[in-house]
Amino acid sequence: MLLQVDDVEIRYGRVPAVRDVSFCVGEGEIVCFIGPNGAGKSTTMLAVAGVLHPAKGSIRFDSRPITGSAIEAIVADGIALVPEGRRIFGRMTIRENLAVAGGLRGGLRQCNDILQHTLELFPILRERYHSPAGLLSGGEQQQLAIARALLTKPRLLVADEPSLGLAPKYVDLVFDAFRRVRSEGVTLLIVEQSVRRALQFADRLYFMRSGRIVLEGSAADLAGRLDLERIYFGEEHRP
Repeated sequence: MLLQVDDVEIRYGRVPAVRDVSFCVGEGEIVCFIGPNGAGKSTTMLAVAGVLHPAKGSIRFDSRPITGSAIEAIVADGIALVPEGRRIFGRMTIRENLAVAGGLRGGLRQCNDILQHTLELFPILRERYHSPAGLLSGGEQQQLAIARALLTKPRLLVADEPSLGLAPKYVDLVFDAFRRVRSEGVTLLIVEQSVRRALQFADRLYFMRSGRIVLEGSAADLAGRLDLERIYFGEEHRP
């Protein structure tokens, strides 16, 4: 497995936000996490990316322990995060936003090939390359956030609610881009609100609620279940 998470607990102060979470992501897979707001999905993704450190449990990437590692080390290992809310630098140009990520790989000149490929993936970024990122629409800013992550040359791309608040045309564009980078060898771990979209897009799904994983399975197996809405909205799952 490319990513292996075992019995992870994450706390905010003394309060556990995620408890006894275990899951895996195989190389080349698309895995989606599903669940209502406050279920612990984003917290789990932040732990994988090194932003939060688990109180207990372990996270391994390509068989190497990364639990508690610095964010820079995790990025260097090959994990990149597209955070919820995009978190771009609005006063900086698109080029400057990309240069921040490119600096982790020796600068834009050193990663020119991936830069050009990324600008081909998102043409609006090339068109507005020297414009302030804050002038982009929400969907365009999401493209920038994904491009910024791709410039670090990830093996695992972690995207936290990439479709949140986007117009349908941008949602389609973002997920088309994900399909393309997956075809180029990038593994994807995505938090998604739409069960329907996740079933259509992912290889496997994990359902979270109240800080725990309550259901998991392949998209093909889960697509035929009639109780997904009940599980999503809060009744206890009974096999």
